[in-house]
Amino acid sequence: MEPQGKSSEDDDGGERGLLHSWRGYSCSLVPERLLLQRPVLQVALGAQHGVLLVEGGQVYSFGELPWKQAQVAQATKPTLENALSGQRVVSVAAGSFHSGAVTEDGSVHMWGDNGAGQCGLSGLSCVPNPTPVALSDPGGTQTAPVLELACGEKHSLALSVQREVWAWGSGCQLGLNTDVFPVWKPQRVEQLAGRFVLQVACGASHSLALVRCPGLEGLQRPPVDKCNQCNQLLYTMTDKEDHVIISDSHYCPLGVEAKEEPAPTQTLKTSPSEPVLPSHSSSSSTPADPTPDPQDPQKANLTNGAPPPSDSDPPAPPKAVKSSPYPDEQEVKEYLRKLSDTSQAETKMAAGGLHTMQPSSSGRSSSALNSLVASCASAVGERVASTYEALSLKRMMNFYLPSRLEVLGGAADGSAERVRREESVQTKKSSSTGDIHEEEAEGLRRRLSLPGLLSQVSPRLLRKMGRGPKTRTFALTPMGGGVPEDQEVFPTLQTEVWSWGHGEHGELGHGDNLARLQPLCIKSLNKKEVIRVAAGAHHSIALTAQSQVYSWGSNICGQLGHMETPSTVPRLAKLSEGIRVWDASAGEQHTLLLADGDCIQPIIYYSGRQVKEDEEGGATEEEEERAGGCTQQPVLLPFCMNLGYVSSVAAGGRKCAALSDRNVMGFIASLHELASAERKFYCKLSDVKSEVIRPLLELEALSSALGPVVTELLQTLAGRFGVLARLTGQHAASLTASLRRGRDVKTLLILDHASIFLDLYNDYFSAVGNFFVMGGFHALTKPSLDIFGKTPELLQRLLESGEENASTSDLLTALFYLPLQHLHEYSRLLLKLTTCFEVSSGDYQKLQDTCSKFEALTLQLKRKRKEAEYTFHFWKSFPGKMTDSLRKPHRRLIYESSNKSLTVQNAGRFSVNWFILFNDSLVHAQFSTHHIFALATLWVEPTPEDDSGLHGLKVVTPEETLTLMASSSAEKTKWLRAINQAVDQALNGAAQDAGSPGSKAEPPISRTASYTFYKDGRLKDATYEGRWLAGKPHGRGILKWPDGRIYTGSFKNGLEDGFGEFIWPNKALNKDDFYQGYWKEGKMHGLGTYRYASGEVYDGSFQDGVRQGHGMLRSGKHNTSSPSVFIGQWLQDKKTGYGVFDDITKGEKYMGMWQEHQRQGMGVVVTQFGLYYEGAFKDNKMMGTGILLSEDDTTYEGEFSDEWTLSGKGVLTMPNGDYLEGSFSGEWGSGLKVTGSYFKPNLFEAEKDKNRAVKLGRLSVRAEEKWQAVFEECWSQLGCEAAGHGEHWKAWENIAVALTANRQQIHDSPDTLSRSHSKTLESLEVIPQHDGPITMERYHSIRLYLIKACDTPLHPLGRLVETLVAVYRMTYVGVGANRRLLPQAVNEIKSYLCRIFQIVRFLFPDLPEEGGLIPEPTEGPEGSKQDAADARAESPKPGRVVSSSALLLPVLLPRLYPPLFTLYALEKEKEDDMYWECVLRLNKQPDLALLAFLGVQQKFWPVSIPNAPPTPGERQPVIPTTKDACFASAVETLQQISTTFTPSDKLQVIQLTFEEITQEVQLLLKQDFLWSMDDLFPVFLYVVLRARIRNLGSEVSLIEDLMDPCVQHGEHGIMFTTLKACYYQIQHEKIS
Repeated sequence: MEPQGKSSEDDDGGERGLLHSWRGYSCSLVPERLLLQRPVLQVALGAQHGVLLVEGGQVYSFGELPWKQAQVAQATKPTLENALSGQRVVSVAAGSFHSGAVTEDGSVHMWGDNGAGQCGLSGLSCVPNPTPVALSDPGGTQTAPVLELACGEKHSLALSVQREVWAWGSGCQLGLNTDVFPVWKPQRVEQLAGRFVLQVACGASHSLALVRCPGLEGLQRPPVDKCNQCNQLLYTMTDKEDHVIISDSHYCPLGVEAKEEPAPTQTLKTSPSEPVLPSHSSSSSTPADPTPDPQDPQKANLTNGAPPPSDSDPPAPPKAVKSSPYPDEQEVKEYLRKLSDTSQAETKMAAGGLHTMQPSSSGRSSSALNSLVASCASAVGERVASTYEALSLKRMMNFYLPSRLEVLGGAADGSAERVRREESVQTKKSSSTGDIHEEEAEGLRRRLSLPGLLSQVSPRLLRKMGRGPKTRTFALTPMGGGVPEDQEVFPTLQTEVWSWGHGEHGELGHGDNLARLQPLCIKSLNKKEVIRVAAGAHHSIALTAQSQVYSWGSNICGQLGHMETPSTVPRLAKLSEGIRVWDASAGEQHTLLLADGDCIQPIIYYSGRQVKEDEEGGATEEEEERAGGCTQQPVLLPFCMNLGYVSSVAAGGRKCAALSDRNVMGFIASLHELASAERKFYCKLSDVKSEVIRPLLELEALSSALGPVVTELLQTLAGRFGVLARLTGQHAASLTASLRRGRDVKTLLILDHASIFLDLYNDYFSAVGNFFVMGGFHALTKPSLDIFGKTPELLQRLLESGEENASTSDLLTALFYLPLQHLHEYSRLLLKLTTCFEVSSGDYQKLQDTCSKFEALTLQLKRKRKEAEYTFHFWKSFPGKMTDSLRKPHRRLIYESSNKSLTVQNAGRFSVNWFILFNDSLVHAQFSTHHIFALATLWVEPTPEDDSGLHGLKVVTPEETLTLMASSSAEKTKWLRAINQAVDQALNGAAQDAGSPGSKAEPPISRTASYTFYKDGRLKDATYEGRWLAGKPHGRGILKWPDGRIYTGSFKNGLEDGFGEFIWPNKALNKDDFYQGYWKEGKMHGLGTYRYASGEVYDGSFQDGVRQGHGMLRSGKHNTSSPSVFIGQWLQDKKTGYGVFDDITKGEKYMGMWQEHQRQGMGVVVTQFGLYYEGAFKDNKMMGTGILLSEDDTTYEGEFSDEWTLSGKGVLTMPNGDYLEGSFSGEWGSGLKVTGSYFKPNLFEAEKDKNRAVKLGRLSVRAEEKWQAVFEECWSQLGCEAAGHGEHWKAWENIAVALTANRQQIHDSPDTLSRSHSKTLESLEVIPQHDGPITMERYHSIRLYLIKACDTPLHPLGRLVETLVAVYRMTYVGVGANRRLLPQAVNEIKSYLCRIFQIVRFLFPDLPEEGGLIPEPTEGPEGSKQDAADARAESPKPGRVVSSSALLLPVLLPRLYPPLFTLYALEKEKEDDMYWECVLRLNKQPDLALLAFLGVQQKFWPVSIPNAPPTPGERQPVIPTTKDACFASAVETLQQISTTFTPSDKLQVIQLTFEEITQEVQLLLKQDFLWSMDDLFPVFLYVVLRARIRNLGSEVSLIEDLMDPCVQHGEHGIMFTTLKACYYQIQHEKIS
């Protein structure tokens, strides 16, 4: 957005994008202003012409345009390129004699001279107007969209959105794998494929590319060890006598490997020219250095007269030696051998200094060192021991070991643990501080023409690798290096410059004058943070983030800005101190530099050929050179101050141009000032890094002088300084780019990403503060004497301070606090920008917000600096012993009581009580001891003032409560506020500032914190983490003991209370006991599950930490096949009361009374062999009176003394009625001794005696005494002490609470709850009306409520039903399925009904008791109809009689039906078998025969039956063979009796069957008809026979036993009696 109204339509073209052009340099020179309607956005200059891009995306050409029609060939005024109208152009480029433009959609248009194919259009020697050129793969349809273009003399380059480089035209500067020129169609430069190219530039016959260093993503792909084309190893290790040479000199003779990856940006290809272990092992002045000097032909040439190929050579075709200008492989190997031998001799000669390994200028040096060391270590295993002598590798390794990783990695987190965990390789890449140990410029260029990269690793490192051949080849994994930018939004500083093309003038920068057919990395520019490249005709320029200019190539006219030789390698241009260059452009023989000077306005420097205005075009080159038209170093152009605020410069041919803006409303000036300040600050940070931090870290005696803690803090500080510096550099680069193009406030990253800046500054200053507090700067004074000397001018120069006699430690402190000023500078400059906007605009708001954030942080950090200073001085005066234990890096002093302002109440006369308040703890020091109270678990409150005038404070901690006395009321207030603020800050974390000192913060009384108990007691050494309330754990938390016990759950007043889990380690079994359930006051209380380490599981109630109430204990390894299960009542951890014990191994089940784990009292035992015992038990044995029955009905009734052992009087009855009476002894089944009489009753008494058979159930536990604990639990859940004793409104409250609490608990683990269950719960939370008279309507609503309540175990009634179902199944399933248990099973259900009904009546007090009546509704016909329909399923009298079975059986019986019906089936087995046999026989008869046999009157015989489906409506006559057709619908209805559960439902089915029969008969007789029993019975008998119900006897018995008493005498009763009669009739039917 532009802050001022657009004035682009003004006559002078407005105030933005003004274009000025000139030639050469001189004092009198006045640039010419080109007037255009719109602001110029970009200018590009060719040899004789230029191209302009103006706002709106239009393009103008000016100068000599020979490719145009005659009239405009010499266009002095800019001419609009009409061919581009309708397209929005975003960038333009100019070659020597051709031009290009890129439009908004990424398409390319070219025009101008096309003699060498540079316009990419075949068949035309020149292209008059812009014509589209497509970038697409051969055969591909998709074109690659383009970001920018660069044009040379005979070639063009395009950078695509995918960051690939495409080339067309002629010459080796294309970098394509071809020797056929021109290349008409754009082709991808494969050598750069997979790399992230940032910018391209073209010289006359060479090309440059700025490439992002391959980051960590390079590590994601499998390592490339071999060349894909010639299959040779890329990296070789040569094993010499006492060292190893690693070389990457492989260069594929077959050309560049083709790109394999489908997506251009997915992976990074490690090309042969990537350095793996760059190193410069000695300085170039060493006489023994074997480096060939490119300037010395004797040295540079080998035997065959060919120079050695450098690591950046083009591929040599595999031809004969004579025809190739490059050495063949054999010669190279020979050369390498000589070289390494020399190096070896050198190694022995050097005193360890010459070959000290330094990370080189390569972007991947540090990681390469790692990969090298790692590879070598893995190659030689344990032989890495004594490898340090000849090279001082040890010192190097110290740098790269984990303690240093933070320094190199610049990790923003000080935690050494985390850093150590990270792989060293990756850490090296995490930031630009990796170059803290990088050598400076000259040393880097030592061996630029060496063939391949050679590095001495370590003498004897691989010596013992066997005495085989001397040269071994290992596949060393090449590691990608560089830095992944942690904020992708910022421009990268980790870059490489690649060059290719002709190199006669050294413009490729590889240290020689050879051409390169393919792109190669200029290694000496790695790690130089190049952010922009520019190419003149025969020279090249690289601009770095530190605002330095490197130049190389032709220097005939001094265009490189220096006069050093050779100019074939990049060297720094000579500029005055403090000149920071931020834009550069190069022409034919000159260079333009745009820089920051002393004022905000940018200045322009010129270096190169002078062009005399009056001689223009007239003088020859010789004349000009005689005239001295050259510069020794860049010259300042005096007129640049008149141009306004220049935003970019352009050079081309012999011309120069600059784009500038006028300063409207101060916006442009403020923008320039911001960018300039950032560039200056980055240069300052870089200087501090290289001149202060790096030398400090390299000091030998550093760790001994500082100690391990402070050394680590210094490394953290250095790391964070590096990260801060990198961010500043990236931001400076981004601001520079913004000036060059947009100059729009929206492009300011500091606005969108302010949090990145704020966080980094916060992290950095916390590291500075920590180092300062620990006396780091103080401790550095001595070791730094070696670097700065006694008079630290260097520090004063960096600080720009004139302060005399300042100590080194003060200067260092000031230097590291320098970024604080810059933070303030941000807010000042952002405020300045804010004033350029309307208050109502969004930009104003954004700027204002960001500005205030920076201002607030500045104030906060200043306050933190003061705190750090206060703390540092406190430690200086504090007694030494305590200092060591209390001094922590993050700890800051807030207040202390050395002035006796605070003492302990009732302290002795001579006692010393010193209180020190830190930001994390309150320390109470006495004589030689001290106690630390953490602030997170400290509560303070003032004691009420009383007449005694004591000013007391009460301090509560988890284990102590102190009353402290302040010396005055003011001191009391001061301490109270200080402690409260400190606590508040400790709780909220340091991120939240405590606010201004005056603010009164009351920390919350309830909070989350961690604490370890230290006093003796239950919690000694236990650690609690969770919620607290006033000094006690309260809420959710975790408590861990050192012995492995862990409690996780709720606390209340310091004790476990509520739902929780506990783990007890069982050391003997090496497993854990595990409890999950409810607690009360520190003990298990309520429902829970306890899994013992032994494998037993108890599920049930606890009280005061022991099992009490109803519970189930499963024992055995696996719950499914456990050897025994007990379910029943517990008291004080023992089985006491009624319970069922299933001994699965013995195959016995006991149901009866228990006492203290023993069977005592009445009980029943059944076995899997059909034995049944009921009677008395004592001391776990059958003892006393009992009855024993075997499977065949043999019965013994009498005395017992042990398990199945008869002892004493008794009667033994045989199945046939014979019986023995007398004294018995012995075990059942193994021979009985009998003394007594044998009776064989006479035949007449037989019937009578059989009826006199034993009555079972008398000696078993009565049904209502069973499972009392289960009902008691339900009553207590409802808030009643005993059954029926309590308030029913309170019960409803308890139900609501239970539902809500359970629902909340399930809410935390929602997967356990189905959707319908959720809905049920919601509807249950509404309490139904439970007072007032009961009407039919209310009766139904109660019935529906009960059905829902019993559906969910979260409701007390539902839980009760669930438990009853569990115990019932437990009792009567398996061994318990014994027919003799049927009466008990039926009685148990009846007792359940009765007891549940009591609870229901307690909840609904107005419900009539069992058998009571509900008055008939008196609404209207509608109502009664509805009621009848509703009640139909319940009972024949529409719901008028209230009974427990009508209300509760529908809920209970379906759940209990399977075990119950099994018992009925077993009991009725014989009768059912007889009945079934008869049914099967009679069913063989056809219908009419059966009707006749059963005596059905002829008039009731159906004459015809409804026909089969094909002909509906018609009826078919019944003929003698017809079968299963008569009364078919009634038969079908009756069959449904087996699918229903409750007696009332079964009776309903019988009623419907009768109705069906009646209907059929009425159809037959065509009149109403009343049945008499004689008529009805045979018909019904026919239906029963045809229904073929297998277990009809069981069904009949079940109905009979559980039928609602009120129904017995009604209509249903009669119908049921009829069915029963049919059953008996069929059983005894004799078929004649």
